[in-house]
Amino acid sequence: MSAPRQVLCLSGSLRRVSSNTAALLAARQLAPASLALRLYEGLGELPLFNPDDENEPLPPAVQALREAVGRSDALLIACPEYAHGVPGAFKNLLDWLVGSLEFPGKPVLLLNASARGSHHAQDALCEILRTMSAQLLSPEPLGVALPGAGCSPAQILASEARCLELRTALACLNGAWESR
Repeated sequence: MSAPRQVLCLSGSLRRVSSNTAALLAARQLAPASLALRLYEGLGELPLFNPDDENEPLPPAVQALREAVGRSDALLIACPEYAHGVPGAFKNLLDWLVGSLEFPGKPVLLLNASARGSHHAQDALCEILRTMSAQLLSPEPLGVALPGAGCSPAQILASEARCLELRTALACLNGAWESR
C-alpha cells in the first residue's frame, strides 16, 4: 500500500470557534486511509504582505507556510465570506504564496460551508486561485451546508447529510490522482 496523499487544510477564518475550521477538522476524521489531512494553524501569525519582504530570509511564519504547502500533495480550503469578499487575513496568506515556487500547479479543492449559499467570496477565491495557477479540482466550491458560526466538528459529524457532503469532497480529492 502506498503512503497517504498529504492534504493541507486551510481555514480562511481566524475565529476561535469557526465553522470553516470545524468542517476541515470533521473532514480529517472522515478521511480515508489514502488521505492524510493536516490543519494549517499559522494564519494569524503571518505578517502583512509586503513585496519588499519576499527576499531571503523570508519571515519565519511565511517560510513555514511555504514549506507546508510544498510538502502537501493538495490543498483543501474552507473560507468564509466577509462583506461579500475573501477575509483579509486569508487574502494575505494567498498573497504570500503568489511568488512562491511551491504553489503553482497545486491541486486545490474549495469547500463552501455557508448554509445561506454565499458565493461572492467563493467566486473571488476561484478567480484568485486560477490567477495563481492552482489546479482547481472542481469548477465550483463543494457545499457543506453548516448551520452557521460556532458549530463544532462533533455537530458536523452527527449529521449524515454533512458527512455525505464531506465524503463527496474527500472522494474528489482522492480522484485527483486517479485522473493523472
